[in-house]
Amino acid sequence: MLNILIRITTLLLIFFFNNIAMAQQVVKVQQVKGQKKVEILVGDKLVTSFLYPDSLEKPVLYPINAPDGKTVTRGFPYHPIPDEPTDHPHHLGSWLNFENVNGLDFWNNSFAIPSEKKHLYGWIKTDSILQLKSGKKGILQYHANWVDFNNNILLSETTTFQFSIYKHQFIIDRKTELKAVTDVLFKDSKDGMFAIRVAHELQMPIKEMQQFVDDKGNITYVKPDFKVPTGNYLTSEGKEGNDAWGSRGTWCKLTGKMGTDSVSIVLVDHPQNPNYPTFWFTRGYGLFAANPLGEKIFTKGKSSKNLQLKKGESTTFNFRMIIHSNSQSITAQEINKLRTEFIH
Repeated sequence: MLNILIRITTLLLIFFFNNIAMAQQVVKVQQVKGQKKVEILVGDKLVTSFLYPDSLEKPVLYPINAPDGKTVTRGFPYHPIPDEPTDHPHHLGSWLNFENVNGLDFWNNSFAIPSEKKHLYGWIKTDSILQLKSGKKGILQYHANWVDFNNNILLSETTTFQFSIYKHQFIIDRKTELKAVTDVLFKDSKDGMFAIRVAHELQMPIKEMQQFVDDKGNITYVKPDFKVPTGNYLTSEGKEGNDAWGSRGTWCKLTGKMGTDSVSIVLVDHPQNPNYPTFWFTRGYGLFAANPLGEKIFTKGKSSKNLQLKKGESTTFNFRMIIHSNSQSITAQEINKLRTEFIH
């Protein structure tokens, strides 16, 4: 009888530890030789890359893949996919920046800006990779400077990514510390801050031509698009679809169909972030962002939030991104559990 109990216990332990091994996978974080690129892999499968070449106006995670291998980011402008939208060329992968820092526009800067207007924009230039660590939680840490047209430094950035891969979930935790090299004002603006531009299938269906104008008067048109898109937003406060835009909440989910799978992207705010809980900057055409510093436009002028840093002062932004793929969408209960884990 004792031998039978020992055998059963041994089998249960093997089953338990095998399930743990399957649940959370080893993440490999490696520099690509001769390139300003870091790859994040599970086995030989790419889940995302950190790109920081001189040709980009900001560092980005691109592409970003769900656990089932489906790419959840738009291809344009880096690797355009036939028939996908080509609006907003500054929307690439996932990034963090802002529209108005001492009057400079870091958000809208891209290859499409005419040379005579480039002095109105800012760049985020990565100058060193501080840490690369593989394991159950992959770690990538880098340093960058927020600079003007003449390379004068406004902010020193230190960002740490932590990557976790499970059977149905890819989790990206981002912690970004911004330290003022000179006096800096983040003037309340719509375009910011932690963002992702999603794949065509994850957009919301758009039935009419849309027009968007930035603070410099530049107009972007978005064409009707309802054959491929299947996405819809839902916030922690129950706001859905277009009603999510400008609302506040602790998290926001975008869900759509990619093939036979339900794919969700969830952005989670952190209580220690400035102006918590954040405002959601959600566009049907595929921009999905958390912007705690866009209060004025989101409240229609009722209040505003300008963030000022004196020289030497710093502020920190913590966000979690969850990419979930399965036959069913991730539930609010599951999101809240992952949120609790994140903030503690």
